[in-house]
Amino acid sequence: MAVEASRGSAAPATAHASDCVCGDCPVGAGPGYRRAVEAFRRRRDDLAAGTGIPEAVAYSPEATRQWISDELTRSAREVSERARLAGSVWLARTAVRSVTVICSAVVALLLGQALTAVGTGWTLSRTAGLLAAVLLAVPLALTAWLHRARGGVLAPLVGEDNRLSTSRAVSAAWLLLAGYAVLVLAITLAGTADAERRAALLGGFDLAHGGGLLTAVALSCAVTVWVRHTVATRVRGFRMQKVRAARPRATDLLTDDGRRGSFPDAQYVLVNAAALALAATRLARHPDELPDLPWAVALLVAVSALTYLAAKYTEGGRPVIQSIVRVREPGELHAPIRHGDELEIRGSGFVPAGAESADRLAETVVRIGGVHVPVPLVPVAGGFSCPSDTRLTVPVPAEVDAGRVDVRVITAAGTESGAYPITVAD
Repeated sequence: MAVEASRGSAAPATAHASDCVCGDCPVGAGPGYRRAVEAFRRRRDDLAAGTGIPEAVAYSPEATRQWISDELTRSAREVSERARLAGSVWLARTAVRSVTVICSAVVALLLGQALTAVGTGWTLSRTAGLLAAVLLAVPLALTAWLHRARGGVLAPLVGEDNRLSTSRAVSAAWLLLAGYAVLVLAITLAGTADAERRAALLGGFDLAHGGGLLTAVALSCAVTVWVRHTVATRVRGFRMQKVRAARPRATDLLTDDGRRGSFPDAQYVLVNAAALALAATRLARHPDELPDLPWAVALLVAVSALTYLAAKYTEGGRPVIQSIVRVREPGELHAPIRHGDELEIRGSGFVPAGAESADRLAETVVRIGGVHVPVPLVPVAGGFSCPSDTRLTVPVPAEVDAGRVDVRVITAAGTESGAYPITVAD
């Protein structure tokens, strides 16, 4: 299958209409990717039904399967190229939108302050709130501009796997709230001339007022550092598999790498969001002191953080081969494993989370002795029957030496399973 649009160098966006879907320019990157995905799915389902197979390979089931696998692998790589282009365009657009969101938030705060000042009058605390928002918005907008190719303000929140990090997002939210509260108090203190008022404002910095907030900030930052260390250590130690995503998504905050709902991530986000809302409300009610986060809420945040950390420390694992059997056709006699036979490898962890796309599945390899055998893509309606997370089917190539050899599975994450010995007969 060939992607309909040319894969040459991207043309300037000004040379394309606003409804362009060619896929080779920023304007049509998204539509071009979606069209490529639809074309790939149609091609996969056609080949699964036996349509479009050349007569030159139709005589041999082995040749047919290999041709189908090679054809789908090439098509999947073209779709992957479209996905990378669409992802880079999405990040650039997100950077521009993030600056717009930051400016809109400052304007919304100004309107809210103006509306609530009706009847009560404008106060120094309102001025301090606006100035603090501007002082925070300027570096955030500058960060968005400097990292416009990586998603703007999202760039510091994206992990090494190109996904939004739940721990980084939560700690960034706490740091922003704490920084805003300190700026409000500092500006109010700078604008106050009365000595008693200044003493009261300085009292708002006491640990009795900000102890809960400080605990929440410290916990979230510690979780971020520990999670990064834990994940990196477990990946390097072959105890966890990580596959890079095409682009960050908002759902990454609540899901695992396979985009399935994750209870540890979801509860961590929800508990901290509730605590942040309480702290922000207390700051709005009492802008002359740090938000007084109750210790019971801080303890709830700590319990949520421990649950999240425990999940990160125990999730994932390396591929495991549990058994290898020779595939026997109906009516065929039982026999030892020989060259050309099909092997069915049973186990778990063969398809890491996030590697369910066809181009990632095609990266699965089985090492038989000293020979690396790519696992063929076997399409079925709506997906693939091989590779799967628990079963792989590969032939024994003629290049494998007869005798006792070790079999290992290498996943799309680059993680290798332990050795499983088999005997290849002459």
